[in-house]
Parts: sequence; C-alpha cells; structure tokens
Amino acid sequence: MGMKDQFQDKSEQLQQQAKKKFGERRDEAGERSSQERDRAQQGAEHAQQDARDRLDQDYDA
Repeated sequence: MGMKDQFQDKSEQLQQQAKKKFGERRDEAGERSSQERDRAQQGAEHAQQDARDRLDQDYDA
C-alpha cells in the first residue's frame, strides 16, 4: 500500500468519525429540546391548575 492510499484511508476514516459524532450530537440536541418542551408544558399545566385552585378558593370564601 502506497502513502497515497494510506492518507486516503485515513481521510475516509476521519470523515466517518466526524459524521458519526455529528449524528450523535444532533440526536442529543433533539432529546434536550424534547425534554425542555415537556418541562415547559408541565409548567404551563401547573400554572393553569394553580389558577383554577385560586378561583375555586375565591368562590368558596
């Protein structure tokens, strides 16, 4: 195997590693944004429940 072939193989190997890492990071970013959306939705639901509870307390008083 000549030097040209060695460099070409190494280049292809590095490209594959870069693609793999990019895909992993993209997946991680997707998971984080999904978790953030879930937390935001839970926060909104909690706020709505609190508002309903306060309204109910006002009518009970």
